[in-house]
Amino acid sequence: MILGLTGGMGCGKTTAAKMIERHGFRRIDSDALVRAEVLTNAGVTAAVGVRFGPGVLAADGQIVRSRLAEIVFSDEAALACLEELIHPRLFECWRTLLDAAPGANWVIEVPLLFEKQLENWFDFTVCVTSHSQAQLARLEQRGLTRALAGQRISKQLPLARKIELADFVLLNDGSPDFLQQQITRFVSVLAA
Repeated sequence: MILGLTGGMGCGKTTAAKMIERHGFRRIDSDALVRAEVLTNAGVTAAVGVRFGPGVLAADGQIVRSRLAEIVFSDEAALACLEELIHPRLFECWRTLLDAAPGANWVIEVPLLFEKQLENWFDFTVCVTSHSQAQLARLEQRGLTRALAGQRISKQLPLARKIELADFVLLNDGSPDFLQQQITRFVSVLAA
């Protein structure tokens, strides 16, 4: 079984995915794969340097993600260009991991699951949601200003629409125990 887990920035996708992982699922963090595998690929760094200018590259030739983020989150065409470059490589990483353990249960964190119409990759889709104030507070704890957090959230499908599209919804406004209780029930429903 392959679960596609999505939600808004700061809603707790990673927290929920780690809790699901404790129930025997293998976890893929798409953002971590992009950072560790895709954005460090020599072909990708070269293409990013050409497309976005040498100012997005450090002296060692690696991508400075904060500089790149400033460009792409303020320019939709630039964001689309970056996504066209990185998404096929991300999907190849998914295929490699999934093919290595075809009988395993998987949970894949996919921030843009519905935005990029990726539903067909998954047996079920799950949306982690939280109140907007909790979401913004979590993002501020990560070091994003409210303005920057709002800018990045605006690039995603509204959370209400993700909730409508998802097969399952997890509410992350309470304690970690509250989220864990939902996940325990959710996994038991999947196993039934």
